[in-house]
Order: sequence, then C-alpha cells, then structure tokens
Amino acid sequence: MNRSMIPTKAFLTRGVGRHRYRLKSFEEALRSAGVAQQNLVQVSSIVPPKCRFIGQKEGLEKLSPGQICYCVMARTDTNEHGRLIASAIGVAIPKESSQWGYLSEVHEYGMNRQQASEMAEDLAADMLGTTLGLEVDPDQAWSEKEQVYKASGLIIRASSMTQTARGQRGHWTTAVALAVFLFEGDESLL
Repeated sequence: MNRSMIPTKAFLTRGVGRHRYRLKSFEEALRSAGVAQQNLVQVSSIVPPKCRFIGQKEGLEKLSPGQICYCVMARTDTNEHGRLIASAIGVAIPKESSQWGYLSEVHEYGMNRQQASEMAEDLAADMLGTTLGLEVDPDQAWSEKEQVYKASGLIIRASSMTQTARGQRGHWTTAVALAVFLFEGDESLL
C-alpha cells in the first residue's frame, strides 16, 4: 500500500461567486474559498483513520499554486433571481482513531444555512453510524439522532461547513463547500 497517498490532514473551506457566466461564477466561488489556484480532484467521502482536521487558515497556507489537491466538494449554481442555494460538507469522526470517518455533500435549493448544515451532519453521522452498527430511526430529527450518536460513545464529532447564497438578476451564483485533503511529508503529492 502506498501510504504517501493517504491524507494525514484535512481542512474545510467555503465560498460564493457571482458572474454573468456560470464557469466564471464557479471560479469566483473557488477564489472566495481560497482554492482557485489549485487543480482540484474530487474524491468520495472517506476520512482516513488518524486524519486530523486543521483550521482553514492553516490549511490554505500549506497549498501551492498549481498543486493537485484531493477534495470532497459540494457545489450548487443558480441563475434565478432570489433563489436560495446551499452547499455543505458534513463530517463525522469516530472515537476509535483506527476507524475511518465520513464526509457528506449537500447540494440543495431552498435550504437555509441551518437546514443544510443539519442535513450534512446527519448524512455523515448516519453513514458512520451504520458502519459502526448503530441503528437510528431515519425519521427522527437530526437533534434527536445527534444525541443517540453522542450517547453511543462511538462518534466523537459531527460538524459541517456550509455556504448559502441567493441568486442575483443577470448573474450566475455559485456556492461551494469543500473538505481539502493534505499529505504529510512529500509536499509534491498535494
């Protein structure tokens, strides 16, 4: 196994962009998130065992222009005036550091920040919970499920990063939220 390809750190970031062209709106959202100068490679939703989350500022300082960065990205676009959009990344980390965690992506219309954040956390915690053998009623509200997960002692953290925005007349609006993975040691692998 090539251990150099297993991320040891990750950070969350978010941004919003607006422009008359959709692609440029996306670029502006990535700029707002601080990752426009990287080559982003989207991956699925696993947080490797022992991967540590660091602050956004610290994470962004570790990046170099042109670098290949693996990330989990939520992206939502609209060109409808007044339309509410939300992009969120949910994180669920197990207590046992040898176990992997989960990330979730939410790309929604009509959700406010709290709704999107709760959905992202709920999805990530549910994926981790079922892996750990926890059975929770899927129809319960997130606040109720969160208590079950915490009481189990198996999940130590569920959190999220959310970006919301409203569409503006004559422009595309893009909201992004990302979990960006970092590798310890060989900086060229980023």
